[in-house]
Amino acid sequence: MSEITILDGGIGQEITKRSGKEPKPLWSIAVMMEQPEIVEAIHEEFIDAGADVITINAYTSSPERLERDGLLDQFESLQRQAVAIAQTARENSGKSVEIAGCLPPLVASYRADVAQDFETSLHSYRQIVELQADGVDLFLCETMASITEAKAAATAALESSKPVWLSFTLNDDDSSTLRSGEPLAEALMEIDGLGIDAALLNCSRPEAISAAWQELAKANGPIGAYANGFTSIAALDPGGTVANLEARRDLDENTYADFVDQWIEGGASIVGGCCEVGPSHIAEIARRLEQ
Repeated sequence: MSEITILDGGIGQEITKRSGKEPKPLWSIAVMMEQPEIVEAIHEEFIDAGADVITINAYTSSPERLERDGLLDQFESLQRQAVAIAQTARENSGKSVEIAGCLPPLVASYRADVAQDFETSLHSYRQIVELQADGVDLFLCETMASITEAKAAATAALESSKPVWLSFTLNDDDSSTLRSGEPLAEALMEIDGLGIDAALLNCSRPEAISAAWQELAKANGPIGAYANGFTSIAALDPGGTVANLEARRDLDENTYADFVDQWIEGGASIVGGCCEVGPSHIAEIARRLEQ
């Protein structure tokens, strides 16, 4: 088990389920501002379930998303609050888990067509890294839908001298392509040599991840994956909410853990969950690894 690192699951979806409020475009930080205890409790539940790494709740706190919703003046405070809540959860747990900084898609998830150019993205990612670096143990560049945005996020994160994990999101048609349409094989070649510490796949159907595993396994260094549990992401537009998306009913704890078992057998050393994968799923992964 010491050879496998377990990530947490989809904190944004857990926040939505527990807040009892209608999701907003910046749903996870809206709850964090009003009910920070919910975010802290979710972190602690993932730690109790067996997560070795928890990711701070800053996925929707990019300058671009905040400016769109009139909250840019709170950029620094929200980033620092996300770090502080994760640190408090770790302290309360009494466990030596690591905290991952979060470098997400800056404008919208899955939509490479609305992403910014490299230099503009790099500037924003550097702002995020500057605010997170002192309080995290590593950086997770996640749900990267294009090579350009992935390279911008990784470049900024690597400037911190912290370990950097880079994770791509795939089309759900089992084509082994990024949401941009770029082949995963090309993306892995483009990031080879940057100096990242692990290459991962996330926020895609587990079936799509498994279909792309042969390509991912060619990456140099550690690999891993953490899938989502949506039926489809097609209904999520920039500025939209997760209320437009539907959770799968056929992806219970055992079924999801079966996929994770396959990835581990294929060489994964970092596994966890993304949207709609909760503490109970992580607990089942941890239970199997303990056996």
